[in-house]
Amino acid sequence: MTPRRLTALALRARRPRPTVRLRLTLLYGGLFLISGAALLAATYALVVQATQGAIGSRSQVGTSLSRQQERALALREQAAALDAHAAVLHELLARSALALALMAVLSIALGWIVAGRVLRPLRTITEAARQISAASLGERLALSGPDDELRELGDTFDGLLARLEAAFRAQRQFIANASHELRTPLARQRVISQVALADPGATTETLAAAHERVLASGAQQQQLIEAMLALARGQAGLDQREPFDLAAVTREVLADRQSEADYRDVTLHTTLGPAPAAGSPRLAERLAANLVDNALRHNLPGGRVDVTTGTRDSRAVLAVANTGPTVPAAAVDRLFQPFQRLGPGRTSHSGGLGLGLSIAAAIAEAHSASITARPQPGGGLLVEVTFPEPGPHEISPCPGTPGQAQVV
Repeated sequence: MTPRRLTALALRARRPRPTVRLRLTLLYGGLFLISGAALLAATYALVVQATQGAIGSRSQVGTSLSRQQERALALREQAAALDAHAAVLHELLARSALALALMAVLSIALGWIVAGRVLRPLRTITEAARQISAASLGERLALSGPDDELRELGDTFDGLLARLEAAFRAQRQFIANASHELRTPLARQRVISQVALADPGATTETLAAAHERVLASGAQQQQLIEAMLALARGQAGLDQREPFDLAAVTREVLADRQSEADYRDVTLHTTLGPAPAAGSPRLAERLAANLVDNALRHNLPGGRVDVTTGTRDSRAVLAVANTGPTVPAAAVDRLFQPFQRLGPGRTSHSGGLGLGLSIAAAIAEAHSASITARPQPGGGLLVEVTFPEPGPHEISPCPGTPGQAQVV
């Protein structure tokens, strides 16, 4: 590297970094210098105008001198006055320039201090952003001071930290629950295989039975993985939105679940009115399927499931109610968490994975829809999903007979 290059790098390293504080300070100092110079020029012009009039209007004092002598005396007095006037103006200009220079330096110093105080919340936010990690998302800035733009920025940053903390907490909980749920069928498969291999008197029938149990455990594991993938897709949000009829989507789901309803001795009662919505028809179908599956699994022989679609205040609504075991009101919110079950009274014969309602909640959130649940007086649960009102370009014709009630 040449000496000139080294010198240029050294000068660049010594040059102060163009921070916002430095730029604000230079801006304050420049504005003060410009306004001070303009004020000095205006004052100087006014003084010149006022004193020139006074010099030109000097009074003539009558004497016994001749006219020629009086003229010479007047010229000498006028020259002396002009010299004095020029000296005064020069003194005024010099003193004013010195005062302006001193005040410019003072304004730069004060601008540096004021800029530092104004930008102090930004430094606090920057320092907090450097120190906060995934393990310390619980920290908050909690900026004090006036309710200005910087306070609003700090509050926005605190809100972002709160959302990140909730997302990280949910992710850690989901990973822990998923690890536990996936470990169970894997351990079952390993035990079944080891017992079958260690049996000295194993026969074709016993090995076939062990193999069937391993396949059943694998199928359960596959269902769990598919459910977790569906939950992840619901939590990822929507890339694009398209119009669909929630009633048509629900009708297809009910047609696929009729055989299971007959097997469980549960009657499906439906009232499918037009319900135009916007979003992902595939995810909406999964939402309706999970709600219907949940209502069928957590039911009683001879029970019923009521499925209703329609609109309320121009918003599509899907409601699924079922009979079944009593659900405590205090435990309803917990049902929307992954892998949360109420106990053997509700899940002993359901065959569920504990992900149905959590997937439905994730899909509803991706559609900006609200999902609520409340226990039925005689047992069972009523789950209601309300989609947002679609925009003018998201409305499509809804086929079917409005408000037609049927028993499937």
